[in-house]
Amino acid sequence: MKLFFKPIQILYALYAMVLFVVIMFIAVPFVIIASFFGKYRGGNAVMQLAHWWADAWLFLIGVYHVRIVEQEPVAHRSYIFISNHNSYMDVPQLLKAIRRPLRVLGKAEMAKVPVFGIIYRAAVVPVLRGSAEGRAESLRILRNVLNREISIFIAPEGTFNMSDQPLSRFYDGAFKLAIETQTPIKPLLFLDAVSRMHWRHLFSMTPGRLRTVYLEEISPAGYSLEQVEELKQKVYLLMEQKLMEYKAPWIK
Repeated sequence: MKLFFKPIQILYALYAMVLFVVIMFIAVPFVIIASFFGKYRGGNAVMQLAHWWADAWLFLIGVYHVRIVEQEPVAHRSYIFISNHNSYMDVPQLLKAIRRPLRVLGKAEMAKVPVFGIIYRAAVVPVLRGSAEGRAESLRILRNVLNREISIFIAPEGTFNMSDQPLSRFYDGAFKLAIETQTPIKPLLFLDAVSRMHWRHLFSMTPGRLRTVYLEEISPAGYSLEQVEELKQKVYLLMEQKLMEYKAPWIK
């Protein structure tokens, strides 16, 4: 039975990838126009286009988003959104999950990808992970973004969690930024992204649901920069516990 369905899955994945590229090429002229409206207004317009892209692409490939709300995000409040990270499907999922002015912290190298890089540069705050100066510049830009009531998304694991554990270790950046800017952290759980597209290969794609769990926000009030580890552990333990409660499919 598995051998019978594998060619169908490969055809489905090819269809999804071709559709991804087609929609991207349709979006590029609008992204270029939006970029003339400046870094912030233009960036917000590009993110709105990205939301529409995610809506269209996921609908056409048979993937639907499900919200599980433990605490609703407050309207017109800037957040540092964070989530677990173990699939490329996390990107369209976060675009479905966070419907407000937003910037994403991402790898600077992705901006070099032809065509896609045009969209990426407008919607993402790039970081050179191997460079202390690059990370410091990214944090400066992120502070400016938060001051303009634009939320930020950061994957604190930094790269894919390729284990059978709920989470891999967190980096400090999101938690330092939260303390420095006194911006609340809003943890999200992406429960099904790895089931829709496994991190091992693109041809593992399948249609189905993408569940996002909206956990309680965590305030950095009362924490100093010397207590980054305490704040980080508080968030980590909450997310770990909830991933186990919701029986995230990669956990053994």
